[in-house]
Amino acid sequence: MNDELNDHDHLSTSRQTPLKADAFVLSEEEKIGKIQEHVAAILDILGMDLTDDSLKGTPKRVAKAYVKEIFGGLNPERRPSASTFENKYEYGEMLVEKNITLYSTCEHHLLPIIGKAHIAYISNGNVVGLSKMNRIVDYYAKRPQVQERLTLQVIEELQRILKTENVACIIDAKHLCVNSRGIRDVASSTVTAEYGGVFKTDETLRKEFLSYIQLETEF
Repeated sequence: MNDELNDHDHLSTSRQTPLKADAFVLSEEEKIGKIQEHVAAILDILGMDLTDDSLKGTPKRVAKAYVKEIFGGLNPERRPSASTFENKYEYGEMLVEKNITLYSTCEHHLLPIIGKAHIAYISNGNVVGLSKMNRIVDYYAKRPQVQERLTLQVIEELQRILKTENVACIIDAKHLCVNSRGIRDVASSTVTAEYGGVFKTDETLRKEFLSYIQLETEF
């Protein structure tokens, strides 16, 4: 299990988001200011009239959205806290959190990725709050991503927090770089899965997980 590196010491590997060594030298406000200038330059090159009332605030709005929302998961200060609880009720079966909505951004074209994540784990003595799993997905999704890496990052973060390898994650998502440009295949989606511990070795357990996420939930 790979721990995400703390402070400003970030390495680029296949499982970690590729960040420069000085990624956090600038403050968020400084980044917003610089991005705002570049967005304005791009719109100007495209021929847009930035004096128009509808457009003059766009560069700053885009810059703020990039830093604080769309790519907010790049900031390690937003990493969800790793609080867990003792499994006092001794629940020994898998716990499944399904249909976690995710919004991410393809790092190849900077176009949206929209989908659902499904997570399961078997406690090794610790449990985590249900909303924490949603927050972990959201944190790693809010950065330029590839779906394979996102799946691995979610798995490894939960393994670290829960102190168990017994975690599974499936992500089913639409990539607008496929759906809205290029081939323009609006029907296709991409599915990635990663299984750890007993989920990797026990086919029956994997099938049980898949059966749970196919259940219809109606209230």
